[in-house]
Amino acid sequence: MKKQASTQEASTVGPNGPHVFSFAANGDGFLLDGTPFQIRSGELHPARIPVEYWRHRIQMAKAMGMNTIALYVMWNYHEPTEGTFDFHTDNRDIEAFIRLCQAENMWVLFRPGPYVCAEWDLGGIPSWLLKYPNIRLRTDRATDPRYMHAVERYINELSPRVKPLLAENGGPILMIQIENEFGSFDSNAAYLEEIRQFWIHGGIHGPFFTEDGLVQLQQNRSNVAGGAIALSNGNAAQIEAARKAFPSVPAMAGEVYPGWLTHWGEHAFQGTSVDLSATLDELMRKNLSFNLYVIHGGTSFGFYAGANVDADSGEYQPDITSYDYAAPVSEQGVATKRYMKYRSIIARYLSTPLPPVPSPIATIAVTDANGTRQLMPQRYASIWDNLPVALPSAQTTHPQSFEMYGQAFGFVLYRKSLVLNESGSLDISDVHDYATVFIDDRYAGGVSRTRMPEERALPLKVVYREPVTLPGASSVADESPMLEILVEGMGRVNYGHSMIDRKGITGPVVLHRATGAREVLTEWKVVLLPMDRTFVENLRPLCSKPDKAGLFFIATLSIDTIGDVYFDVSEWTKGMVWVNGHNLGRYWNIGPQKRLYCPAPWLKPGDNTVLIFDLHQLEAKPVSLASTLS
Repeated sequence: MKKQASTQEASTVGPNGPHVFSFAANGDGFLLDGTPFQIRSGELHPARIPVEYWRHRIQMAKAMGMNTIALYVMWNYHEPTEGTFDFHTDNRDIEAFIRLCQAENMWVLFRPGPYVCAEWDLGGIPSWLLKYPNIRLRTDRATDPRYMHAVERYINELSPRVKPLLAENGGPILMIQIENEFGSFDSNAAYLEEIRQFWIHGGIHGPFFTEDGLVQLQQNRSNVAGGAIALSNGNAAQIEAARKAFPSVPAMAGEVYPGWLTHWGEHAFQGTSVDLSATLDELMRKNLSFNLYVIHGGTSFGFYAGANVDADSGEYQPDITSYDYAAPVSEQGVATKRYMKYRSIIARYLSTPLPPVPSPIATIAVTDANGTRQLMPQRYASIWDNLPVALPSAQTTHPQSFEMYGQAFGFVLYRKSLVLNESGSLDISDVHDYATVFIDDRYAGGVSRTRMPEERALPLKVVYREPVTLPGASSVADESPMLEILVEGMGRVNYGHSMIDRKGITGPVVLHRATGAREVLTEWKVVLLPMDRTFVENLRPLCSKPDKAGLFFIATLSIDTIGDVYFDVSEWTKGMVWVNGHNLGRYWNIGPQKRLYCPAPWLKPGDNTVLIFDLHQLEAKPVSLASTLS
């Protein structure tokens, strides 16, 4: 027999018509129209889910027993260039996502940052702010007015979109979060209050809440006036501790982790052994509010995956493309075994039955009569035959970062004619984050900011913060070799105090001659290669230097019916994949991710174009089709 729930449920009180969401007078919990209400939330990120799948993922959360959806808004996804906002194209229509939640009888916890972390590039903060050499992020107006002016503009853009969607105005939004895990970064009450006031000036007076680890919250007092408290890695015991420290406002488990994030080069996908059964059972038994971070992670398509810096070693740790997170709902939207287990636990405490689990999205056939179905790409184009015009020389005396050139993502090519008639070595230790180096079209080596164990290094000469030896000149004709450094910017650091993470060459390039002379190289030619959709769709199919790495390969996927699919690129080295112009994200043979997810809406019946850019391979390898991440 199911236990009678003492809290209101979405099935009995839905987000339709005005409602009053408030805090109990003694801080014991949350109230909906004056009645105790348990928030059972699952986190979804609209930016990581194709718009066509939004409703399916919301329904998956509902069928697991959730009555609320928590969502981050990634600021840099909506203001990609300074002052220009996009809340309309593709999966950027946040208002439409929230209305879908309401249509599915789900409440909303709104988490707009401006900083969100989320294993997302720069934690959601726009990279164009890094064009200021001395910029300070996540700080008050007195410390850096440039940052706070941008934050104010962002919130002013959001406020009129959000206000009609508040519960008090007939929408589903219960609370708005102020910043994110600020106690892990600093102690600055003025900064948090300034953000709160931006919302108030926009006509939104709350309810507000903050999200922090319990220890960080206690140390840095990073809550806001009158705001509820959400706890990272929260559980029943931590909620009790927070209530003792902050007795006047309610606390909830704001991020309960069902899995974990994964970096490139780790041995396996992380978080797969997590079991929340006991935690969930206690939260339900005690009618405590919680948010599963994440109930479904989705995919960091394109260039948006973030990075960490290891606190002990200082090692740069870029995140993989998949944000599967070992979550209850997998990357492609499938209910996992733990999903069914957690659903059963939650259902025991509810007075009404849960809706049926939605059917999974169909996958296309990944086998044929010969077994594994494969694509065999062909060499298509060379990056070297598709270079845009170099920047004016006034901008290129010294190599600068992407941000100083106004570029957010992709690659930048730095070129320099050398006067060299002897052996030498090149010091390009300040590369963010991965570079291939060429001397007169010959691959000379590479630099990876991420140090990898020897057994998992690329099967090529990869140098980590060490000189790249240049071939000595043997004749007068070799006196001016061309040096080319093609730099890939990977994810910007999204957590901690290393977030000022500019991309490209961020320090001097030094030539060490065999004679002992040291020369800082200047007067560069710089070519911007954002690798955006316009660029790849306008590639000229030329390949005049097939033996020079930096090639595009193309294949055709012919299908009768669309469906989800994974492209297995385990035989490739490092690069990107586009399908019909959609950027599926990065791959890298250091793993653990070897397959890239392609959602069905990005395919069409008939012929589909698969484009691969690989930084190292000169010959194509097969690409197998798969139906799962691993």
